[in-house]
Amino acid sequence: MRKYGLIAAASALALAGTGALTYAVAGGEGADRDRVPSAGSADAGFARDMAVHHQQAVEMAYVVRDRTDDEEVRRLAYDIAQTQANQRGMMLGWLDLWELPKVSADPPMTWMGMGDRAADGEDGEDGALMPGMATRAEMERLGKLNGKQAEIFFLQLMTDHHEGGVHMAEGCVARCTVPVEKRLAEGMVEAQRSEIDLMARMLRERGAAPR
Repeated sequence: MRKYGLIAAASALALAGTGALTYAVAGGEGADRDRVPSAGSADAGFARDMAVHHQQAVEMAYVVRDRTDDEEVRRLAYDIAQTQANQRGMMLGWLDLWELPKVSADPPMTWMGMGDRAADGEDGEDGALMPGMATRAEMERLGKLNGKQAEIFFLQLMTDHHEGGVHMAEGCVARCTVPVEKRLAEGMVEAQRSEIDLMARMLRERGAAPR
């Protein structure tokens, strides 16, 4: 319980610090307009793709919240939903500030050099557009489970989702040029790795393991 509280507090502090810097660094008064990224940049690609990635995590969290009475799972789901919804809003807000489109004709993950793999992958045909994303069939299955079964499947899906998210965030750390976005990506890596560890423990307590 204490570990979970520390993770949630760290996520909240990271969000607060990032939000305070967003306006000035991402194109507000006093910012260097020459630093605004292009539509094809890693900065824009990460913001677009991670916004989509986060949206599915929010959806999964709300689904499991209604499928179990377990307070620890419900708290974790709530924290994930709130954190990732806030981060999604930041990234979409940056795209607005940069006057860049929120969608692209390029396949997902093009900014990481993985566009062809994302476009051609079998999972992409069933809704898993990016690393770690659940398929439509998996989302439908989650919505039909209850209790312990829902908890285990959610924790397994979210573990995969976080691992994919860490991979993408590390790509932004390596490629993005806007400082506040790089810091957000660094915070995502740290927070999601901590939650992966937490979910591994929660799975063990339920006699299960990551997939």
